Amino acid sequence: MNVLESPSRKIFILANYFILTLTGIICLIPFVNLFAISFSDSGPVSAGEVVFWPVKFSLASYTFAVTNGKFFPALFISLKRILLGVSVNLAFMIMAAYPLSKPKEQFRARNFFMVYFVITMIIGGGLIPTYILVTRLKLLNSLWALVLPGALPVWTMVILMNFIRQMPQDIEEAAMIDGAGVFRRLAGVLLPLLKPALATVSLFCAVGHWNDWFSGLIYMQSPARYPLQTYLQTLLLSMEEMMRIADVDFIQLLSMMNARTGRAAQLFLGALPMMILYPFLQKYFTKGLVIGSVKG
Repeated sequence: MNVLESPSRKIFILANYFILTLTGIICLIPFVNLFAISFSDSGPVSAGEVVFWPVKFSLASYTFAVTNGKFFPALFISLKRILLGVSVNLAFMIMAAYPLSKPKEQFRARNFFMVYFVITMIIGGGLIPTYILVTRLKLLNSLWALVLPGALPVWTMVILMNFIRQMPQDIEEAAMIDGAGVFRRLAGVLLPLLKPALATVSLFCAVGHWNDWFSGLIYMQSPARYPLQTYLQTLLLSMEEMMRIADVDFIQLLSMMNARTGRAAQLFLGALPMMILYPFLQKYFTKGLVIGSVKG
């Protein structure tokens, strides 16, 4: 059945489309420019001739990025961090969100723990105490130093908690009548229904781990242990020095690029995995985010 829309409603929808399209274009412009610079020769880039399309197409920057011996080890460390970090995050979020989703009658200490977690969102321990703790736990220069300090992201845990609270209680009660215990109800009944929410919080956690460069800088004592974003951050500050001390085999390659094209290529490669991952999780991401944010 077709529903007649008022003129004001049509104007509102058109305005939404216009604003969202404009916002999307504004967000894409830097990536398009970065993409064009990374595939351009150094001369047009230095002259400011590259805007949205490569000028004098060149793969020199990408060849340098993947053959200098540092990009792929850093990428591998980041991928290991995401796999380990997201797994730890999901385990802690599920264990915290499930009891906090229960009413006060079933979990009397719910308000106390909720206030406790909210306080950690507002007040952090500080950089120096956290570094001292990581040092005394002998986690420096290990992958756990990048994962354990942020093992429980409270904000995404709240999204997961709200999603669980909106699920019909009859489902869990039916499993309880059939004799299922707490862990059986959680693992066998609730978790299969939590796929949209789990995909949402997993994406949040993965992006957080992927974009975090500061933890690698302070907890990794050797540049060989840097995750990708930390390596890219140091690269942005020392690209000219890297090109100066590069092996003689790269002389011809370096003549076709400069620091700006090299940075653009490595930054684009750094953003590419998340850009590829997002479309596969988009349907779960949208559903989980909307449902999980309706009720507090």
